[in-house]
Amino acid sequence: MVEAGSLRCARPLPGWLQEDANAVRSELSLPENWLNNEPADESLFRLGLPAGFMERLVPRNFGPLLRVSFISRYDQIHFKLYAAADQGGRHFTDLGKLSPTKDELIAAARWTFTQDASDAFRQVVDEVFQALGHGGFHE
Repeated sequence: MVEAGSLRCARPLPGWLQEDANAVRSELSLPENWLNNEPADESLFRLGLPAGFMERLVPRNFGPLLRVSFISRYDQIHFKLYAAADQGGRHFTDLGKLSPTKDELIAAARWTFTQDASDAFRQVVDEVFQALGHGGFHE
C-alpha cells in the first residue's frame, strides 16, 4: 500500500478497505476473497522489492476517492519468476503469458536470488528459463 508517498505492507488490509470490499462483493456477487492481500508478504519488504519498484507503479483513478496503483509488467515478471520457481503451476503459466525477454528474466532472476539464494532454488530458476525457451540461467 502507498501511504504518504511510501510503500508499506498491506497486511492486514485496513478496516475501511475490507468493509468497502465486502460491500462491493455483496453488490456484485463476487467470491468472498475477491480482494485479498495474499501476495503481500512482509519478507518482500524486509528483503527488498526490485529496485525502482515504486517509480514504476502505474496509478489509475476510479472516481474522485479511489486511486489504485498497479505494478508494472517488469515487476510482474520478477514476482512471477519467483512464484513460478517457488510454487510452479499457474505462476509459470502467468509468467509465460507475460512473454519475458531473456534480459528481463535475468534481471528478475538476480532479484529472486535476494529472496532465496539456495542452490536448489537456483536450479529451479534455471529450469524455468529452459522451459520458457531461454536456455539456462548463467551469471
